[in-house]
Amino acid sequence: MSHQPEQIQQITDHLFRHESGKMIAVLSRLLGMQQLDSAADIVQDTLLQAMHTWSYKGLPANPAAWLMKAARNRAIDLLRRQKRFNQISPEYAYLLQNESGLEPAIDQLFLENEIKDSQLRMIFACCHPSIPYESQVALTLKTLCGLNNAEIARAFLCPEETIAKRIYRAKEKIASGQIKLKVPAGALLSQRLEAVLNTLYLLFNEGYNSSHPEQLIREDLCAEAMRLCHLLTENKLTNQPATRALLSLICFQSSRLGARLDDHGHIILMEQQDRRNWYQPLIKKGFEYLNSSIQPESVADPEKVVTPYHLEAVIASLHAAAPSFEKTDWNKIYQLYQLLQRYRPGPVVAMNKAIAAAYAIGKQEALNELLVIEGLEEYYLYHTCLGEMYVKNQRIPEARASFNLALKMAPNQRERALVAQKMSKLI
Repeated sequence: MSHQPEQIQQITDHLFRHESGKMIAVLSRLLGMQQLDSAADIVQDTLLQAMHTWSYKGLPANPAAWLMKAARNRAIDLLRRQKRFNQISPEYAYLLQNESGLEPAIDQLFLENEIKDSQLRMIFACCHPSIPYESQVALTLKTLCGLNNAEIARAFLCPEETIAKRIYRAKEKIASGQIKLKVPAGALLSQRLEAVLNTLYLLFNEGYNSSHPEQLIREDLCAEAMRLCHLLTENKLTNQPATRALLSLICFQSSRLGARLDDHGHIILMEQQDRRNWYQPLIKKGFEYLNSSIQPESVADPEKVVTPYHLEAVIASLHAAAPSFEKTDWNKIYQLYQLLQRYRPGPVVAMNKAIAAAYAIGKQEALNELLVIEGLEEYYLYHTCLGEMYVKNQRIPEARASFNLALKMAPNQRERALVAQKMSKLI
């Protein structure tokens, strides 16, 4: 049975998010990190082949396995056609001195446990210290997570052209350097793990509050961030307290995904969410990972929390534990944001701290804090929050002006609808 081109496009887009990073990781391990573009080309060709074949022959029983097999075959064809055995990764070159060793060696790489290992190696290779930090994160989001330049630009609050330049420079460094696909140890691990975790954090954020014009929530990105973070906890070198704290945060935030939109796709803010729709198994997992990352008494003593991920996870845990929005421990949340501003200073943290101030201290204090923030002039959420605080302080003309700015900047129709709804309530 044939499928409509639109259906095939949707299916391949979904699979691209889940499978392209795995395929690129395996192929880069085979071809060598310096052949990253060749690996990406094979994956792109495989996806185009899938769209064409599936349109006529229908979907295979296991589309992900079909893609992996097709990528494997294309890699073999490339090596045979171009006689590139001498360019292959040194780790596998000795197996391929004659063609009889080619297919078994590649088959071994496409085993499930080897795919996971290849992804882990690839993440750390992209986050090599010889690559500038922001380029590391941009390259990983692009290569392993399937984000486009516009989505990455939004995560960094910078122009798309800047992201394109960062990725280009990162690839140049890889092509000219001696960057190996391996998980480092000791002090080198700690240095790179920070960039790896930040990458997964940004990936989850893009899924949780997407820049996509039609989608507010992209659950596939949230799931991929969770999967990759969980993969880090399965390796003894990367199963660090910060890793478990980030996974805790992702679990807490993911537990609310099903409560954030109504049946018509309209946004439901946390204050109006039905907490019975929060997914309790994920909340339970969130507490398990949080407690395994710090001593239990640290939850009650923020000064003992050691990374920004711990702080954000504890904030999320307080929301999860509260019986209602009004009974949330806003004083503790405000204190935690003060600490977070010290650990990870930035305008978005300052904005969230100001929001907490509205409930912990007062609406005037919240407005004062928002007004001194710099760097969010082009960020619609900032102007939305500013509009809300103007409303709370009965400054309606200023509220209307802020909502108008937010309406122009909102990246998708659901957020524009929410801002328009707020404007309609102004007197």
